[in-house]
Amino acid sequence: MDMGQLGSILPLILLVVVFYFLLIRPQRKRQQEAVQMQNSLTPGSRVMTTTGLFATVVAVDNEDVVLEVAPGIETRWVKAAIGRVVTPGDAPVSDDESAADQVELDEEGKKESEATVERDGDQGSSTKQS
Repeated sequence: MDMGQLGSILPLILLVVVFYFLLIRPQRKRQQEAVQMQNSLTPGSRVMTTTGLFATVVAVDNEDVVLEVAPGIETRWVKAAIGRVVTPGDAPVSDDESAADQVELDEEGKKESEATVERDGDQGSSTKQS
């Protein structure tokens, strides 16, 4: 093999190495972490499925998990459908807390819009006319 052939093959080899380290290796690591998390599920764990459903693990079979969505309502899911284990700080906000947060946001939004009017003066509309 002379230098000309090696020079033409080297960029191809470099491309394969870059793809391995930037795409293949990180994806494989994420898959291994997900499988490890799914195999470590225990009854009583709060989880979120890949579709965004929050539930509590009731029972774990070989490849299945029984989730309690609401008191007395249990559904069977494949372990692969569990996206992550939810820690108490990650729990979804209840309706009462959500309503209080919305009131605060509305008040802040009002203050922000009033400041915008004061800054812009009495220009009536914020759209540009041609």
